[in-house]
Order: sequence, then C-alpha cells, then structure tokens
Amino acid sequence: MTMIRVLLVDDHAILREGLRALLSHYEDVEVIGEAQDGAEAVALVGQLQPDIVLMDVAMPGMGGLEATQLIRQQHPQTRVLVLTQYDDFQYIQSLLRAGASGYVTKRALGTDLIAALQVVARGETYLQPSVASTVAEQFRHPADSTDDLMEPLTSREQEILKHIAQGKTNPQIAVALSLSVKTVEWHRANLMSKLDAHSAADLVRYAVQHGLVDESR
Repeated sequence: MTMIRVLLVDDHAILREGLRALLSHYEDVEVIGEAQDGAEAVALVGQLQPDIVLMDVAMPGMGGLEATQLIRQQHPQTRVLVLTQYDDFQYIQSLLRAGASGYVTKRALGTDLIAALQVVARGETYLQPSVASTVAEQFRHPADSTDDLMEPLTSREQEILKHIAQGKTNPQIAVALSLSVKTVEWHRANLMSKLDAHSAADLVRYAVQHGLVDESR
C-alpha cells in the first residue's frame, strides 16, 4: 500500500485538527505537518516533501493562490489540492492556473476528500462534482469578450482595484464594500496573478491606464 503524505494548510487550528482526525481513519493517508498560512506552507514543503498539500485559499499574509504558485514552481513533485469554501468560477480558474491539481469545497468533506486525495496522488486532476458543473457551465456560457487582450476583470475586482489605487488598506476596502478582510485579501492576490502584477504600484498603474481611477488623484 502506497502512503499519501499530506501537509494541511489552513489558518483555523480547529479545522486542521478536524481534518487530521478525519484523515486518520484512512490507512493510506498520513498527515505529516500543518501550516497556518501560505508562507509557512512553502517553507514546510521544502522541509517535509509531502506528496500533497491540502490548501486553504483565504488566509492572512500569503494566501493559497500565491502559495500554490510558489510550491509548484519550487517543488513540482508536490501536488496541491485546494480545500476552500469558495466555488465561484473565478476562484477555481485562478487556482487551477496557479498549478492546483484539484479543487474541493469545505461543504463536501469525507468521501469526496479522500477520493480527491487518491486521484491527485495518482497524478490526475480532481474537481468535486459541483465544482466541475460550475466549470462546465462557464464554458457553455462564456463571459462576453472584451477588446483587452488580458483576461477581463469582474465588476467586484474593478471595485477593489479602484480602492487599492486610492491607497486604501485591506481593512478599509473591506469596510467600504461590506466584505471580510479575507475576501479582500483573496481578490488582491487574484488581481496580482491575473494582471501579472508584482507590486501595489503595478496595480495602480493598471488602474490608471484603464481609466478606473483619475490619474490626477
């Protein structure tokens, strides 16, 4: 029997404890470590060399998107299985583009999770059925194309980008848009990835060039 060595990554200790207890019931899965954010996950992957990283998305500091990109770049033998509450197509698309090998929502633990781990461990891609339906629906009814060669931003991403360009912090943006700070952090990371931006200045430059903010501000 081949053992699947797993690193758990989530900022909630209670959830990590629950996942560890759940996975302990499966003889072919061994939890070899835990991380509370993306930066710690990247460091532990280098030390522990897990087969699979079970990755949350929205975490303080480095989130799951950036961590997935770094892990796949630095340790291509380690696969990333995303476990998150989000099932929006933008989230799914961004994580898969970053190199994730699978996507499962936190609403579907148990048999879905172990099946996902086994599929990803074989080098295949796993999408939870409801997630697969979301992806299929998007391809059946794609968003309207734009003249911009870059992938278009959603209305929410444009709103957040405007606030970033105005110099607002994540907590300030969260209050202004009635969102959680975690959600804002996720959107900021997604914007960095989607726009190939490497700093806040790059985001501001994009916002100005595309008329999202007044350059004279």
